[in-house]
Amino acid sequence: MRILLVGNYVPDGSQSMQRYASWLERALTARGHRVTLVRPPVFFSRLARGRAIIKYTGYLDKFLFFPLRLRRLAPHYQLVHVLDHSNSMYLAPVRKRPNLITCHDLIAIRSARGEFPEAVTGWSGRVLQRWILSELRRAAHVICISSKTASDLKSITGGTGAGVRVIPHTLTWSYRPSGADSGSLLARFGLRRGDLYLLHVGNNSWYKNRAGALRIFARLTATAEYSRFRLVLAGAPWTPAMRSIVREEKLAEKIVEANNISNGELQALYTNAHALLFPSIEEGFGWPILEAQACGCPVITTGRPPMSEVAGEAAVFIDPSDPEQSAAAILAGLKDRESLRAAGFANLRRFEEKSVVDRYCEFYEEIVHEEQGG
Repeated sequence: MRILLVGNYVPDGSQSMQRYASWLERALTARGHRVTLVRPPVFFSRLARGRAIIKYTGYLDKFLFFPLRLRRLAPHYQLVHVLDHSNSMYLAPVRKRPNLITCHDLIAIRSARGEFPEAVTGWSGRVLQRWILSELRRAAHVICISSKTASDLKSITGGTGAGVRVIPHTLTWSYRPSGADSGSLLARFGLRRGDLYLLHVGNNSWYKNRAGALRIFARLTATAEYSRFRLVLAGAPWTPAMRSIVREEKLAEKIVEANNISNGELQALYTNAHALLFPSIEEGFGWPILEAQACGCPVITTGRPPMSEVAGEAAVFIDPSDPEQSAAAILAGLKDRESLRAAGFANLRRFEEKSVVDRYCEFYEEIVHEEQGG
């Protein structure tokens, strides 16, 4: 099958979406499909100076010129797959061809609708999210990465009649327990093999709840069992609010900032961590849960979907709004880390790449068959 994959604009900085696009291109090509991955070209934003100007000139690249290119490309492919719901406006120029879109989460749309007091969306963001939602409502076929995302989509759209298929993510990099070389990878962060630490992986989006991770860790370090532990925050540089919490909780000597890390370094961090602390408030899926389990790292996460959906029975579940209770649950739940490790490896079988790619290919065939008149 000739498949056109439509990826994300690189300057927007969504590394997870870039990894997803590259993984799917590779996986489909390995199945014998003729795959082309296209992204909006960087032109106008490259000529601009100043963050605000770059943002709005990027809109020219993404929303003015790229749809024209898609309209020209689409007739040469049997199927067009838009890989991110935030690009739902790209469905319009390819609507005459069999097409579908992946919906990862509805967090930005729900934020723009005022559902989350923690998130404030500016006027331009609200306009953009209304546009995204209006085009998403018109989608003929949608892949949702979790049942939670599918439920949110139905709730917000009212059920559009689109063909919705829940197909979970798989690992987009070959995470596994690190070997003997992990010590050298940890050294950049001032860590050695055998050091006691919890790991948090994520950016500074409000729903990642990095502040909550700090509060929970502070309660843990007040106990004798965790008094010698550190917390490694892997991902984006800290915000001023996070630094304020570190000072308030007197954690300065116990927190490790790990920015701009490679997959290999992250693998080493997972492998040597006592556990992953992932107290997200909202997610579309929660890739770090699978990544940690693949490396034999026990998982602590929020006891509600989609985190509970992804982790299965292989996690310690907490209520991140209650640091004291979370700390108590962690103390009890991590007493048998080996059972959690084994359960994590078993849980990964639900997300094996072959099974996931099979489901993509089956859905593609159904869509093309339907569009050709059955």
